[in-house]
Order: sequence, then C-alpha cells, then structure tokens
Amino acid sequence: MHELRQAPETSNIPDSRGINFFHSDPSFGPLLKRYLGEAVFNEVKDRLVELGQRASDELDAWATSADHNPPTLRQRTRRGEAIQHIEKHPDYVALERVAYSELGLASMSHRSDAPPPLVKYALTFLFVQAEFGLCCPVSMTDSLTRTLRKFGAKVLVDRYLPRLASQDFDTLFQGAMFMTEQAAGSDTGRTVTRATRGVDAQGNEVWKLTGDKWFCSNADADLAMVLARPDDAPEGMKGLALFLLPKVLEDGTRNRYHIVRLKDKLGSRSMASGEIVLDGAEAHLIGEVGRGFQQMADMINMSRLSNGVRAAGLMRRALTEALHVARHRSAFGRKLIEMPLMQRQLLKIMLPAEQARSMFMHIATLLPRADRGDALAARCVRILTPLVKLRACRDARQATGDAMEVRGGVGYIEEWADPRLVRDAHLGSIWEGTSNIVALDVARATRREGALASLGQHLHALLDDAALPPETVALLRAVFERASAALDSVAECGRDENVREAASAVYNATTAVLMATEAAHLAPDFRRLALAHLILEHKLLPRDPLAPKDVRDDAPLLRQLVDETPVSLEAAMSLMPQREGGAR
Repeated sequence: MHELRQAPETSNIPDSRGINFFHSDPSFGPLLKRYLGEAVFNEVKDRLVELGQRASDELDAWATSADHNPPTLRQRTRRGEAIQHIEKHPDYVALERVAYSELGLASMSHRSDAPPPLVKYALTFLFVQAEFGLCCPVSMTDSLTRTLRKFGAKVLVDRYLPRLASQDFDTLFQGAMFMTEQAAGSDTGRTVTRATRGVDAQGNEVWKLTGDKWFCSNADADLAMVLARPDDAPEGMKGLALFLLPKVLEDGTRNRYHIVRLKDKLGSRSMASGEIVLDGAEAHLIGEVGRGFQQMADMINMSRLSNGVRAAGLMRRALTEALHVARHRSAFGRKLIEMPLMQRQLLKIMLPAEQARSMFMHIATLLPRADRGDALAARCVRILTPLVKLRACRDARQATGDAMEVRGGVGYIEEWADPRLVRDAHLGSIWEGTSNIVALDVARATRREGALASLGQHLHALLDDAALPPETVALLRAVFERASAALDSVAECGRDENVREAASAVYNATTAVLMATEAAHLAPDFRRLALAHLILEHKLLPRDPLAPKDVRDDAPLLRQLVDETPVSLEAAMSLMPQREGGAR
C-alpha cells in the first residue's frame, strides 16, 4: 500500500492573501493626510488599517464565495403564495453587514456628525478591493438618500431618512435606481413608464406607476428612485418626473410591482439585478414634474463618482497583486520585478491607478464646497465627475487584464481574484452611462455650463500655490491649455466623433497637474511628480513610435517607481519630457 504524502509546498506561486491593503500601498496614507488634514486622518487611520487587513483576509474570501454563488429569485412559497424573495448567499449577507452596518458606507454622509466625503470614499476604496458587486447597492442607497434630502418633501424625508441613515442591520433601508427601459436605454427621453395621479388606502394623494424597467440593480431594495411620465406630460425629457417607490406600503402590504427574473451578468455576480414590471405601484413624487431627469442626474452623478472610486480600487488591487507576484516569483534566474519589460508593464498598470486615485480624492474635497454654494467648485465637480467615470472605468479594464497576465496562467483560474477583477472592471464603463454618453456629457458641461473654463481656473490656481520647478509648471500649463482648447473646439462645433479623445486629453492633463501639485505637498518624496512627467510623455505629448527611446539611463529610477519608494526632486525632474526645440 502506497503511503499518501502531502504535496510539497511550492514557493513560486505567490499568494497575497493576508497582506494589509493599507500598509502595502505606501502612497495611500500620505495622500489621505494631504487631503484630509492630519487631525481627520489620525481619527480614521485605525479604521483604515483594520479594513485594509480584513479586505485581504475574510472579506476577500467572502467575496469569492458570493461571486461563485449568485443570488436566486423565489417567486412563490411551496403553498403557491407570491413572495418575490431574493435569496442571497450568507457570505454576501456578511459583506452587507460590514458595509451597511459596521462601516456605515451608505449612511455616513447623512448623519449629523458626518465626516468629510473623502473618508467614505477612502473606506470604499479599500472595501472594493475585496468586494465590487455590493458597492453598487451601497452607492445607490447613499445617492438616493442625498436626492431625497435635496428634492423630497419634508414629510417623505421625515418618514424615510431615519432608516436610510441607520446602521442597524435589521431595520435599515437599502436603495436602488430603476431607470433603464428596453426601448429607451441611454435615450432617457423615450421613457414610457406611466404615472397616474390617485389616492392611497388612507385617502392621501399618491401616484401609480405602470411599465417595465429592464435593468434594476439591487432589485429587492426597500426604496427606489424611478423615472416615469405623468399621463398629461409632454414627450421627451421635459415630460419626465422622479418618483420614490417603496417596496412595502404604509399598511404593511407589498407594493404592486414584481421582479420578472434576475440577470445573469458577466461581473458583479454577487449582487441581484433584475427586470421589474410596475403594475399600478404606488409612488411619491419627488420635486416637480418636468424636472425628473435633472433631479435624477444628481443621483447619477454621485453614482458616477462612486464608479470612479471603484475603478481606482480595482486598479489598485490589480496593481497590488501584480507587484506581489513580480516581487516574489522567479523566472530565468531572476525575480520578475528585476526585468525591464516587466517593470514597463507594471508602470502601465500603476499610472492609470494613480491617476484615478488623485482624481477621486480631489473631487471628494471639492464636493463640500460645491454643496455649500461655491459656484467654481460646483462647476469643477460637474466636469470632473463624468471625466473620472469616462477614463478611470475604461483604464480599469486594461489594468486588470494586464495584472492577470503578470500572474500568468494561474491568474486565469477562478480560485484567484484576477478573473473577478477583470469581469467586474467592465461594468464601470457601461452603467450610469456608457463611455460615449459620458463623453458627450463632458462636452455638454463644457458648452452649456462653462465648466471647463472653471476647471482651468482652478488648476492654474493649484499650480500658482505649488512649489514646483518653473519649467514643469510651464509645461503643465501649456499642455492643459492645449487639451482644453481641443475639447472646447469639439464641444462648440459638435464634433461628436472626437469628443472621447478630447475628453481623455483633458483628463490626462488634469491628473498630471493634480499629481504634480500633490508631490509639492508630499516633499521630499517627489514620486508623484515623476509619474506626472510620465503622463505628459506617454499620454499627451507627440512621440515617434518608430524611434524607441533609450531608457537605460532611467532604469534605476523606473525601478524605484515600481518599488514604490521615495523619489528625489532631481530624479523626478530627470523624467521631464523634452519639449519641442528644448531640453529636459
């Protein structure tokens, strides 16, 4: 009889499970301290460290399990009673408990002691590195609450806000957004769901909704914002109204709508998305008829910002995995990270990850100013939000794929996080507006609202206040102005075919400015300035693809960048691109 022996442990398949996602990301803490201030950062640091560990350990294990065991819809009990119950895997419920109850990600901004928005987004950035799907319901709950508080009648706010802002897992409310219809899609003006004025069982005025909603995420949410057209309203966007749809009515009965089926999605498989038929469902008017889409747009914009945060988190997780593999796996007698071609691939993941992070952190710091009535900040948020949704979400698709390739064939296996990251990354550039739709929104903000000019004013002020070498400041100003002029021209002339290219140029120029000015505040570490120079060289300035650059002189510095170690000002300046007719 042969003796059963345990297979020898292999040391050449690096596993990151158990590392701390906060500590393994050396830029995260200093950047947060820069944007939050030392006092607020010190208040939340312990929570971030704890979440960084949990995201790598139990949360990641739960997320893998929930991804492999998607929710199911039970239409009836065994006695034939209609119940419309969505059964969630226990590990997904455990993740819900952490996000909604322990961390309070959906309610944090709606408490009397609410911290700055960046605290919420920083926690989300870590949480999404473990679980992506749940962040959609969390974001929608947060955004629905904001929209209700901003536009809803006081009686509705008083009725629903306490449970939307609660962290009691057994009684809190989750939110959703039911907008998409088959015939309309992104053309929201073609919405056909009807709203008829009526009365409820208590004799109070209420609206009744009838129609089909084709894609409803968090399909069993307690409350949903719904776009519909009142019976006497005109066609097009001017006839739309926004309604708050409760799942359960005041008398305890189920509202008159039902979930037809759940969607079998490529990614975010842990979270239930479904098709819903409204059959005279009672709902409450939010705001005024004819302003429905404008009011919903506020909710959509917050969801778009959340998409940018999630894309940044996905890219950071992908980068962490790739760096861990490269630092610990050997091939051909060397660690992978010692190989110049691998260093180049890692930098191609790192650059968009850092761009997205700087962008969402900066938007988060502008939000409170915008909400307090600062017109310049509001216009900056107006254009930066679709910009981060456009570019970061598209970049995440490439970055997660490149990171999977670093792990090799093992990375293609569903036991690892890489396939889930790739699948989830494709969601961001579709929901809350496809890339084309969002790019057109950037042009709209430029043409109709003067947002691009305000952004330029804001970025120039940042450069004025930053202690940076004058040649870098001059180049950053010149490149932003050129990108801005391109977008302005495209928007003014309505050249839709060029709008994505122009918007991407503004995104890249903006992030280069943000990262360079961050470096000035993080001195003596100028790593972000070095990365800003790489953005200029590789994404904005003209290059001859048939004349490869000899980077041997830059090799030690590029290794420093992939090692995520501090970089001196002199070294960062050595990467400054050569301007036409000039020198580095």
